[in-house]
Amino acid sequence: MSETYFPDLKDIMTAAHTLNEILVPTPLMKNRNLSERYGANILLKREDLQMVRSYKIRGAYNKIKSLTSDERTHGIVCASAGNHAQGVAYSCNKLKIAGKIFMPVTTPKQKVNQVKMFGGKFVEIILTGDTFDHAHSAAMEECEKNQSVFIHPFNDLRIIEGQATVGLEILQEVKDLIDYLFIPVGGGGLLAGVGSFFKQLSPKTKIIGVEPAGAAGMKKSLENGKVTELLEIDNFVDGAAVQQVGELTFDICRRVADDVITVPEGKICSTILQLYNFDAIVVEPAGALSMSALDDYKDKIKGKNVVCIVSGSNNDITRMEEIKERSLLYEGLKHYFIVRFPQRAGALQNFVSNVLGPHDDITYFEYRKKTQREKGPAVIGIELQHPEDFKGLLTRMEEQGIKYIYLNDNPNLFEFLV
Repeated sequence: MSETYFPDLKDIMTAAHTLNEILVPTPLMKNRNLSERYGANILLKREDLQMVRSYKIRGAYNKIKSLTSDERTHGIVCASAGNHAQGVAYSCNKLKIAGKIFMPVTTPKQKVNQVKMFGGKFVEIILTGDTFDHAHSAAMEECEKNQSVFIHPFNDLRIIEGQATVGLEILQEVKDLIDYLFIPVGGGGLLAGVGSFFKQLSPKTKIIGVEPAGAAGMKKSLENGKVTELLEIDNFVDGAAVQQVGELTFDICRRVADDVITVPEGKICSTILQLYNFDAIVVEPAGALSMSALDDYKDKIKGKNVVCIVSGSNNDITRMEEIKERSLLYEGLKHYFIVRFPQRAGALQNFVSNVLGPHDDITYFEYRKKTQREKGPAVIGIELQHPEDFKGLLTRMEEQGIKYIYLNDNPNLFEFLV
């Protein structure tokens, strides 16, 4: 695997021919709401509509189909936070190859069930570790033990060439120049594949990689000029949360990406809710990355042709409460306090009547009565209608002599108490 490797157009076309066996092109659709909001022509490449609800089937099938009969006999192994696993599982079932799939124990149950469904009797699922990298280590041990072929989720030539076919489909459908292309980034396989295809056939297009702020491995590596492991990551954007990008993908991405930016997890949650409420589009956190970056480029994309890749829609409905909560916190609409109430009749009523604004709402309350009756701490969550209402809330608490600790800015206390 050479550091000078760069995806060849011929190999990408070969991958597209291979994928024709199982896939039809996903739609490239103009989004009216985003286009009006940013004053641009914004198109969404709907990889969330794939048969496995993400683009990962492309690289997985292209890689597995390329294996020799001897390699297939020994079976395959992969490690994945979910979407790559579904692509591998489907490919194993389609090609009748035995596979073992290692997934972090934090993987949403919905994704685990999907892997089981797509793989059927041809796959075995092993849940291990808290991150992709832990699952990856366990998978590599399995490969050594049984001489199985490891199907890497991003750091592999055939995987990258398979993902590059997303770019091929985009350029086949549009006639005008695409000014900006926003691509979600986890390990870098999609950015490396699509970016390399565009640089050869549409070199004027600006390629923008987008990472979650809590797992910005590609941005950190580009800043350091070498692949850099992140010691800690936020696993919320599970489809893009890796501690270390690939050596191969990094080498390609630094040649094709015009910029790699990060977006906060809370902003990603707001995008998920907006897409659902305004467009009836269901996306997972990683699937919302590219649209979440548009605010950062709102001045540059005005009047331009823009494509955002919607990478996947494997979202567990049980996560929606957390998604809403993270969005409210990010938007400045949800605030938590420890409030010390005097334990006397009417103390809480006074707070509700004289501290809360007309549109404020208590959405969380946990109160513990103490033996020391003059002090009674409670954890309170208050939801506002507008972010600017927060200043008035604090002013009224001061005027009423309310003793409080603000929790939003204290992550350790916040996580412990809320």
